Amino acid sequence: MRVEFYVLSSSNPADRLRAACQLALKAWRAGMPVFVRAADQAQGEALDALLWSFRTESFVPHNLHSDDAQAPVVIGIDETPAKSQGLLINLHPQLSAQLAQFSRVIEIVNQEPQLLALSRENFKLYRQQGFAPQRVEL
Repeated sequence: MRVEFYVLSSSNPADRLRAACQLALKAWRAGMPVFVRAADQAQGEALDALLWSFRTESFVPHNLHSDDAQAPVVIGIDETPAKSQGLLINLHPQLSAQLAQFSRVIEIVNQEPQLLALSRENFKLYRQQGFAPQRVEL
């Protein structure tokens, strides 16, 4: 499994959501099932709304896991994805218990001090589990 930490230069939480939308769009266009793991229900609903509006010229077919677990892009928290071997975009502060279900994981990190500290811990946890996480500057 490929694990990447996409590092944003800002500390604005909205930039993480926008980056998640862009990555979901790119992966969906490449034919990969996408599961976006939100930190909580409020963030999941914000992502749902943003996926409708972040790009006026394109549409990302998506849904909340509770509404349609088979959607090309699914937003959830700790649910098991209906489609395996896709992309997990993890916005949750902890590693997913469902890692084995995915072929690729992207963690989106911004410059918020608390999030940076959690991300460093997650980076170590991935290594301890035998993965070789990569850092990608955005």
